[in-house]
Amino acid sequence: METVLYRFNPWWEKEPEWRFIPREKYLNRLKQYLHTKDVVIITGLRRVGKTTIMKMMIKELLKQGIPPGKIFYISLDFYSLERFSILDIIEEFFKLQKISFSEKVYLFLDEVAYKKDFQIQLKNLYDLYNAKVFASSSSASILRDRKAMLTGRERVIEVLPLDFKEYLLFKNLKIPKSDKHLLEVYFEDYMQIGGIPEYVLTEDPEYLKQLIDDVLYKDIISFHGVKEKALLREFFRLLMERSGKQVSLNRISRILNISVDTARRFLGYFEEAFIIHGIERCGKLNERLKAPKKIYAGDVGIRNILTGFRDKGAVFENLVFLQIKNQKPCYIYKDGIELDFLTEDGTLIEVKYGQQLNEKQKKLFESFNAKKKVVISDIEDYLSLIT
Repeated sequence: METVLYRFNPWWEKEPEWRFIPREKYLNRLKQYLHTKDVVIITGLRRVGKTTIMKMMIKELLKQGIPPGKIFYISLDFYSLERFSILDIIEEFFKLQKISFSEKVYLFLDEVAYKKDFQIQLKNLYDLYNAKVFASSSSASILRDRKAMLTGRERVIEVLPLDFKEYLLFKNLKIPKSDKHLLEVYFEDYMQIGGIPEYVLTEDPEYLKQLIDDVLYKDIISFHGVKEKALLREFFRLLMERSGKQVSLNRISRILNISVDTARRFLGYFEEAFIIHGIERCGKLNERLKAPKKIYAGDVGIRNILTGFRDKGAVFENLVFLQIKNQKPCYIYKDGIELDFLTEDGTLIEVKYGQQLNEKQKKLFESFNAKKKVVISDIEDYLSLIT
């Protein structure tokens, strides 16, 4: 195990060559929790940048003067570590670096959900060790803590695909005010490419296709023991085609000739892997549970690679959703008329890319009781949502 741990932690021996483009908004959030005891859980779609953000934090700790031997990173889905528990690996780290039990250490545990009983092991680290723990997972199973092992001990940060400002940074594009017309050109590119960091850099379609396969096979089929592999892929394609719309599980189950329960189970798997996000209809609990969800792609580039780059209005709405996701939106549906989002703080949002509300929508929009009302119709409106 010693060789493996040294390979994952090159700073133990020399200053590594850091090769990443900083994502400051996530680094700043990690730094907020640096001096608390909470376990910081970093979630999000596979290859969205969680590992890079951990490495950014490691670089920051070294910059602050933390001894390299007190900083430990490991990817827990690494094959040769399969038979070891998290605590086994941590104990080996303590031995290698000759660290006493009372000394403060910084632990970065990547893909922690691959380990059995990871919640109780994280609780042990929290309760017994002088450790600041950062743990990541590409599966929302890390958030389903049925035995409440981490309740009150965790802070969750979801990493999303690059927003447009980050996209421009990754493309090394700076647009002066005199060339403001180029903003629209590059935004159209962004709508098509999406925000998976490596794909933004390479624009290699095979990379995105491989990512889709990895999510399907590693995060869903293998993780949940799914036997209906071909059906699962067709189900995913149907979801992508319905992105930005209400999804009837009854209808999908008829198309694929599967039970509604199977369709519901599949949808849950995709949501858990962060490749699909669903929002409920606004209303009382009974209405929310009975009404179909509206679904959005975890990344619009993934949607486009499967469906083709069409329906720019739906793509734009998807991008707006990703910006307001943390505000826990639901959608309005009344007398056959739909309004896109009502956020947790009472803001009503309608998305119309280069269009106007029709008369019925306008009437409902104006009469609806909301603290604030916003129409998002262009790039400037979208940019105002980025924090």
